[in-house]
Amino acid sequence: MPGTRAILLVAGALLTSVANAARACNTDSYTYRILEARYDGPDQSKPGSNVSTIALSLGTSTTPLYECVAQWPEAWEGWYQGGDKNIIWTDCIWTGAGSGADKTVSVAVDWRKKVVHLSHTFACSNKQGSDGLATGTVSLADLECGQTDDKSEYCIPKPTTSGARPDLHISTKLAPAPVDTSSSCDEISKRYQSWRLEKWHRQFELVPGTYDPKAETDTGPSFSVENLATDAVLSCVTTGRQTGGVFEGQCKTESGSSVGSFTFDPKLHLLSVEQKWDCGNSSAFTALGVGYIQGTCDRGFNSVVFTCTSEPVWIGTQVV
Repeated sequence: MPGTRAILLVAGALLTSVANAARACNTDSYTYRILEARYDGPDQSKPGSNVSTIALSLGTSTTPLYECVAQWPEAWEGWYQGGDKNIIWTDCIWTGAGSGADKTVSVAVDWRKKVVHLSHTFACSNKQGSDGLATGTVSLADLECGQTDDKSEYCIPKPTTSGARPDLHISTKLAPAPVDTSSSCDEISKRYQSWRLEKWHRQFELVPGTYDPKAETDTGPSFSVENLATDAVLSCVTTGRQTGGVFEGQCKTESGSSVGSFTFDPKLHLLSVEQKWDCGNSSAFTALGVGYIQGTCDRGFNSVVFTCTSEPVWIGTQVV
C-alpha cells in the first residue's frame, strides 16, 4: 500500500474504543486543545508529488488523546475536488491515554481560510441508548511557515513571544437530537447531515515488493453508515469501478430500498457518500459527505491477500 507521510507518530496500532465512552448530553459545550499542528506541502524530494498533509494532536490538557492525519491534492486546499461545498473530513485515532470519552473524533481543515473544524460523537451518559454529536471551529490564521531541507513547504502555529506553543482551544456545541425517520423532509433537511461509518471491509492481493494492489483482485469497500440526523442505518456495497480505478457502489436501507451511493478513490483514500430523500414534488434533497479513510490492512498468514478494516469513522457534509 502507498505510505502515508505522517508528521505525528501514532503510538501502537489502532486501539479499540473504550467501552465506557460517554459524556453528559445536557452540557452546552465541550473543549479540546490543539497540542500540535503541522501542514506539509508536496514532498519536493519525490518527483510528481502533489499531495499535502495536515496533522493535528488533540487533548483536553497537555496529554495527547487523539492524533489526526489527512492528505489531499495541494490544489484542493482541503475541499473535495477543489470545490467549495464539500470539505474533506478525517478521523482521529485515539492514543490510548485518558478515558476515551468519544466514539469518534474527526477534523476537517479549510486551508484556504486556515480554519480547523472538529466534530465528535459520544454516548449520552444521561440518556441511555442515545448518542450525541458536537461540533466546533478554531482559526489557524497566525502561522509560521518555511521550507525543509528539500525545499518542501511547511507551516506550524506561530510560537508566542516567549517561544512557547500557542494556546489553541476548540469549543464544540451539542447538536440537536436526531429526528424520527418518519419526519417530514423539510424537518430532516434542517438538521446537519452526517454519518457514522462502521464495518469497513476491503480485500486485495499485493505482490511482495510492490506497493499497488492487483486491480483485478481488489473487492472495493463494503460498510454500513448511520445517519446521525435520523438514526437511519444504510448498508453499502461496491457495484463496479469507474475509469481511473475509482470504486462506486450503492447504499440501501434495511428494507432493501436504494437511497444512496458512494465512490471510493483507493489512491487518495477518499470516500464520498451521498444520501437522497424522495419527498415527492416538494422538499426533496440530497446530502453528500467526503472522508479520508485510514483503514488498516493486514496480510493473512503466508498469504498475499490483505484485509482492510477500520474503527468507526464520522463523515460530515459541508462545514459546521
